Parts: sequence; structure tokens; C-alpha cells
Amino acid sequence: MTHQEMIENAHRHLWGHFTNIGESPEHTRVIDHGDGCYVWDDQGNRYLDGLAGLFVSQVGHGRKQLAEAAARQAEKLAYFPIWTYAHPTAVELATRLAGHAPGDLNRVFFTTGGSDAVESAWKLARQYFRATGKPGKHKVISRYLAYHGTSFGALSVTGLAGIRTPFEPLVPGAHKVANTNHYRCHLCGDLDACNLMCSDDIEQMILREGAESVAAVFLEPVQNAGGCFVPPEGYFQRVREICDQYDVLLVSDEVICAFGRIGHMFGCDRFGYVPDMITCAKGLTSGYAPMGALIASDRLAEPFADASGQDFLHGITFAGHPVSCAVALANLDVFEEENLCGHVLDNEDAFRSALEDLSDLSIVGEIRGAGYFYGIELVKNQATKESFDHDEAQELLRGFLSLRLLELGLICRADDRGEPVIQLSPPLIAGQEEFDFINRTLRTVLTEAMSRIGI
Repeated sequence: MTHQEMIENAHRHLWGHFTNIGESPEHTRVIDHGDGCYVWDDQGNRYLDGLAGLFVSQVGHGRKQLAEAAARQAEKLAYFPIWTYAHPTAVELATRLAGHAPGDLNRVFFTTGGSDAVESAWKLARQYFRATGKPGKHKVISRYLAYHGTSFGALSVTGLAGIRTPFEPLVPGAHKVANTNHYRCHLCGDLDACNLMCSDDIEQMILREGAESVAAVFLEPVQNAGGCFVPPEGYFQRVREICDQYDVLLVSDEVICAFGRIGHMFGCDRFGYVPDMITCAKGLTSGYAPMGALIASDRLAEPFADASGQDFLHGITFAGHPVSCAVALANLDVFEEENLCGHVLDNEDAFRSALEDLSDLSIVGEIRGAGYFYGIELVKNQATKESFDHDEAQELLRGFLSLRLLELGLICRADDRGEPVIQLSPPLIAGQEEFDFINRTLRTVLTEAMSRIGI
């Protein structure tokens, strides 16, 4: 196809996800190939992939090692289910993931992505409590603004009203509590430091709903939606105490934060807590094949481990796909060979410095995040933290920033799920050259934005 035919056919036939299909086709970029931290469109324009695809491309683009692993496995065994069967790559991958996971999280239930990993975790929590004589424990708690997926169960856990409303009524029993946004916290924002009321809010929700009805709490190590909310010191330790006190399972949703994104194989290790379950996807294969996983503790597996006991009545046709498992194994090899987690920890200060250098711009409110996962909140007034209203945010983010950043060769996320933010999450191989480019490009575009809106 010619470029114009590609654009026209994309506009006519390709239904993009979270996309207004009525938008003008002239804004469509057709990404053709990638190498390292960069991708090129079909017109030859180069872009720094400052979002790692979608928090996915940990090892960067164009890794032959992963592609070759996929080809070898497809030639040997392209597909076979893990419904009562096993195959070598699934066994090896489950063993390696259990070895990396903290505590007694030794049971790996494969999925095809993040949403169905979250869905699986909720289903496991409900059946686990039913199997252990507490069938009333079925509700879940998560945080406002948090994104946990789009399938009906995962969407119910999600705390973003805008993407929930069109599909209501959702699965009942999902309740929302305060997030850890100290910059705008109504519980402790006027204090010098967090007072952990955000964690106590979880306890209050458990008590309001009745501990006998609450099964699990779903939390990201660093919350994505809203712009990379980092937990205050002691937050997860307090949440762990609350969950233990009321016999509630703690699910660490690490679809983004696992596999080096914040400098550790699992994000819970960075903040020093051991959950009952981890949900993960994205960086597990660096996007070279679709895959996710639920990693559960031995305790949760006990009711299902007895041959005379019950089955976990849940399964996904393509979960544990041999090719995806082979790709994930090759991806983990790269992590170990190149010490990517260490690379992130060694360079995160340089990345943060490149972003904090922008703090002299009055449109920059707060810069927050960890590892290679950062958000920049944009404000109308830096001193008062005055934010933009909905229409202003739409014009700023959709009408100007997103397109202008692309024009200058930077892919990142301009997001208004909450206050307007720019999110950056480059491949884990990024270094000072990429940080400098991000700094220069953001300074140019944010300065232009300030001029456009008169601040």
C-alpha cells in the first residue's frame, strides 16, 4: 500500500483502542519499525519511544534474540493448551518467575495480558474464600483514579469514572479509597509529609463494608493513572498490617511496575512488602508476544492442591502460549545478561534530574515517579497549584501538546485522567542521550504551551 492508502484504510477499517475513530485521518501515524529506544513511521520520521510502547518495551525494539526465540518455538510447538497439560517453556518460565517473586509466591497462573490477570486474581480470591469456609468474602477495594483493566471485572476494580460509566452496571462489590497523591491530598496535603491517612482509608472501607465481605485490596506499587503516584514511606507496611488483621488478600497489580520499570524485577520489592498475589504482563515479554500472569502464594493454592479437592474453575485458551513463554524466557535472559534492573537504578537519578530541570517553567506543578516511570503534572499557577478545567486540559493536551511533541520526535503520554499530566516511561536501555533529548523537547514544547495559554 502507498502511505495514503494506508492512512485511508486505517481510518476506514482499523478500530483503534481508546480512540475516537471520527478523528481526522491526517493525525494518524503508521509506525513501521523500531530499533533500540526509537521507532520510525512509514514516512521515515524517527521518534524516541518515551513511553516504551505502552510501558511495555523494556529491552527496546529490534531484539533479534527475542524474535529468534519465537521462531524456534513456533517451529517446534506452535500451540498447545495448559488445561491439564504442560509444555517445557511454560514449566521453565513458571519456575523462573517463582524464583524472582518474593516470599512464598510460587504458583504461576498464566494469562494473555493485564486485564485478565486482574480478572483472574479477583476470581481466585473469591473461590479461595469460598473453599475455606468464608463465602461472604467477595468484595474488592482499590484506589480512585487507578487503572486495572477493561474486562468487566477489571473495569469494576478500575477507579476511573470516565471509562466505567458507559458500561455500567458493572460487577458489584468494588469500592474505592484514597490514592497516594500527596500533592493534592485532601487528607494530608497541607502537611509537610504524608500522615498515612490514605492507608487508614482502606481500613475504614473494610469496616464500613464489613470485614466478612471483603476479599482483596488491589494496589499498584506506583499508581499509573493520575500521573505516577508514589507511595509514602510506610504505606504498604501499614496496608499489609490491615489486610492481615481483617483476613483480606493484598494484590500487587504490577502490570506496569514489574520487570524493571521501577528498578526491581517486581515493584513490591522496591517498597518492601510481600503481597498475596502479583498481577503482571507488559514487560514480561517486552511486547514481543502477548502475555500476562497471576503469581499467587502457596497459601492461596492450598485448597486446590489436594487431588480430592476442587479445581480453580478458570482458564484462557491462549494463556501460557508456547511462543509467548519462549519469548518471555529470552526476555529474562536479556535482563540478566545486561543487568537491566541495575541499569535503571544506576540511571534513575539522571532521568529524574532531566525532568526536574524543567521545574523553572511555571506550567510544571509536580514531578513524581520512580525508576523509569515518571509523570509531570501541569498547572495554571505553580504557586497555588491551580489546575486546568476540562476544556482547557483538552485543548492543552489533545489540541497542542500531543501533536507538537510528535512533530519534534517524542512519543509520550499526555493524559487527563485526573489532573493533566505528561507521562514518560522509556525503554530500560535508555541513557543520558535519551534523557537530554526528552529534556530539550519538553522544554521547547512546554514553553510554547505557556505562550499559547498566557502563563
